[in-house]
Amino acid sequence: MKNLIKNLRAASKDLKALSKKVDKMIVEVGKLEKPKAVKAKSAKRTVAKAKPVKKVVAKKTTAKKTVKLTAADTLFGIIKRYKKGIDVATLMKKTGFNRRKIYDNVKILKKQGKIKSGGIGVYVKA
Repeated sequence: MKNLIKNLRAASKDLKALSKKVDKMIVEVGKLEKPKAVKAKSAKRTVAKAKPVKKVVAKKTTAKKTVKLTAADTLFGIIKRYKKGIDVATLMKKTGFNRRKIYDNVKILKKQGKIKSGGIGVYVKA
């Protein structure tokens, strides 16, 4: 009986060692599968970077056709309703956008001249 227990413990120890080796091998194979980036000789020959795509937030239907609204259009629609301006927290509640998305789209609207800052974190129609 003692021999049997001793043999089982030895087998268990060997299985654990093999398991660790298999895990290491899996990690190494995973590293080999990842494609490595090929360096081009000149920047002009590399593949052009894709431009960011504007995400469509909602659709506004008119009598004649369907108009797609971007996130910036949605924000501008809300901002222009408030004569004294609207803050970021309220915009987050109204749109469901996160803070980063609101700031990015506010920057776009400012460049277009549609809105201006009415204070820190408050935006007013220009």
